[in-house]
Amino acid sequence: MSSVFNTFKELHQGNQLFVLPNVWNPESARRFQEKGFPAAGTSSAAVAASLGYEDGEGMPFDDYLFLVRRMTAVLRIPLSVDIEMGYGDSPDAIYANISRLLEAGVAGINIEDSIIGGEGRVLQPAASFAATLEAVRNRLTAAGAHLFLNVRSDTYLLNVADKEAETLQRLRLYEASGADGIFLPCIAEEAAIASAVSSTSLPLNVMCVPGLPALRTLEKLGVKRVSMGPFMYNQVYDRVGQLSDAITTAGSFEPLFI
Repeated sequence: MSSVFNTFKELHQGNQLFVLPNVWNPESARRFQEKGFPAAGTSSAAVAASLGYEDGEGMPFDDYLFLVRRMTAVLRIPLSVDIEMGYGDSPDAIYANISRLLEAGVAGINIEDSIIGGEGRVLQPAASFAATLEAVRNRLTAAGAHLFLNVRSDTYLLNVADKEAETLQRLRLYEASGADGIFLPCIAEEAAIASAVSSTSLPLNVMCVPGLPALRTLEKLGVKRVSMGPFMYNQVYDRVGQLSDAITTAGSFEPLFI
């Protein structure tokens, strides 16, 4: 078993909440490493924005892969990659992309159960997505490859009808299909989080959103991992705008050195 995968998997198994910073280029990844974070994960939205693309697989996979390779080149900590919908229209195509990420040295991926079509983002049928997930897991096993499969279910992000019941159904399917972890972006209510935790043996990952309970509360609820999403990236570039306004107002570059 690869040491980077083993290290990353163990971060989801302790009693302490695993805080995963989301990065968008090698320098952001290196900075979080310097601050002592034990692993990093890409935010596809942040990476796409940094390259001038729209989120939702608007970024060519080769462009993404280039940045991933540069990140693993500078990191000593595990890296997980947000692979969105897999950048492929079949399990074979998705697995081919995952294989390239494995060659780049990544420890895990996020893959999501929604798709983007003419009417926007919608959930895939649970059974068909579970079949894709199982096919990918079987290919990894056959190849002797180790990769943490964190499955993102978008029931709360899309605020679907009967979202708690829909979530619990999907958790059971995805666990049986070979997922290593479950990611529920936009879940925030303590009762809903507790219900999700109690409904699966897999580690639950949530994302920072307005109204999310404090880290200590998440830990008590049984959440194993919390990630930053694109919000750190957004704050960094909001700060760029604030500094440029300050330079204009001051009529000097002094604001850069305060």
